[in-house]
Amino acid sequence: RMLTRTPSVVAQVFLLLSIVLVIAIAVIQINQQQVLSPGLKYGIVLDAGSSRTTVYVYEWPAEKENNTGVVSQTFKCNVKGPGISSYGSSPGALAKPLDDCLNKVKERIPVHLHKNTSVYLGATAGMRLLRLQNESAANEVLASIQSYFRAQPFEFRGAQIITGPEEGVYGWITANYLMGNFLERNLWRTWVHPYRKATMGALDLGGASTQISFIPEDPEEHLNSTLQVKLYGYNYNVYTHSYQCYGRDEAEKRLLALLHQKSKTSANVDNPCYPQNYNTALTMKDFFGSLCTQSLRPANYYPNQLVNFHGTGDPGLCQEMVSLLFNLTACRDREDCPFNGIHQPKVKGNFVAFSGFYYTINALNLSGQFSLDDFNSSMWFFCSQSWAQLQFMLPKFEEKYARSYCFSANFIYYLLVHGYNFNAETWPQIHFQKEVGNSSIAWSLGYMLSLTNMIPAEGKLIQLPLKPSLFAGLLVFLTATALLCLLFLVYLCVMSHQRKDVPRVEHVFIPE
Repeated sequence: RMLTRTPSVVAQVFLLLSIVLVIAIAVIQINQQQVLSPGLKYGIVLDAGSSRTTVYVYEWPAEKENNTGVVSQTFKCNVKGPGISSYGSSPGALAKPLDDCLNKVKERIPVHLHKNTSVYLGATAGMRLLRLQNESAANEVLASIQSYFRAQPFEFRGAQIITGPEEGVYGWITANYLMGNFLERNLWRTWVHPYRKATMGALDLGGASTQISFIPEDPEEHLNSTLQVKLYGYNYNVYTHSYQCYGRDEAEKRLLALLHQKSKTSANVDNPCYPQNYNTALTMKDFFGSLCTQSLRPANYYPNQLVNFHGTGDPGLCQEMVSLLFNLTACRDREDCPFNGIHQPKVKGNFVAFSGFYYTINALNLSGQFSLDDFNSSMWFFCSQSWAQLQFMLPKFEEKYARSYCFSANFIYYLLVHGYNFNAETWPQIHFQKEVGNSSIAWSLGYMLSLTNMIPAEGKLIQLPLKPSLFAGLLVFLTATALLCLLFLVYLCVMSHQRKDVPRVEHVFIPE
């Protein structure tokens, strides 16, 4: 009897063990599957502006959020020398300055990812002007960039001249992305769309153009002048306008051309926007050579003829001259048309002003947010300084920039107040800043974000605790063991029943 009970107990233990093991292995395999990120992806954007080229390196996790990557800037490098539009006559000379930055970029991105890293070059207003002035020169510059990148280990996606509205919208995307207006992390550390968070307007001041972009009070009313942007599964209707020739450098050339035109002598010209006692000699080509000043060129235009500019440091007269750069009569007092006959909805909400806006404000020793009165008094004080005094006032002194800050400040005042219709009440809603965290506010990040919509998300790699073949083998083995134990127990059960029945039958038929 003991002998039959022992196999039965053993079989039951094996059956239970097999069932427990099958369940345990299945639960572990399902719950412990570890989602491995396919790692990081990288993208490189070259912001080819009118005055210089900046290389940005961006990275994002290869699994994406609603078709748009969560992108951050990891490296930035300023290419030495002027903007690419200055190489119209010698496109081959572009390679050397680019090399210095690209060699640093190669060190920042793991070598095995070089061939899968996309490079985009976006050229802005400087190249837009060069294309209008000399299309074949613009094409040669782009072609020389194409051939330069063919020899690089990265995947070059082309050099293109982006339009003014694109530049405006990409700047708007960057600013709002960095401020967390599209995505934020919730308590569970996952990315969610912020509930009812307002977006910010963007003000960008480059060397050759300036952009204003924001969502108007009633986007339906301004459908003709808004662009639809889709990010993280949401649509935004953004009003944007780019003013060509209203970038800082081109606007200053226009001022110099106007001063020359109004001067009694063409060889010596007073400039109320240059500091007192500052003198410089510029060639006519320096300011009349641009497409933006072509209409102001004198009949006796000699590109290499020198013109002496003498600074008088007169803030009132400087502002008067700057006002001539804006055509305020084209609108005929229409409220939704501030200057140059361009339709613009009323400015609404907070704005971030970056690039040239930030650098000028910084030179006036201001930052962040402040009142229009504070701005005006700082500007007036700055513009009244002599050239000798300025050298002690500026944290970083470079002649080319130092002489022009007074002009830039007056230009910014005129653009924002008379151009875009900001006033004493709405001015403090403008935040003047250069970056958020470690990321620069520039159109290039918005460009990258839009382009990551086209970069397919890689599937998540699932790492299981057991290899599928081992998992299947164990499952088959344990299931077979459980079945055998079950069959054996059934067999024992049947046998035991038969043994119990036999004596009872014998007892009934024993004759007396």
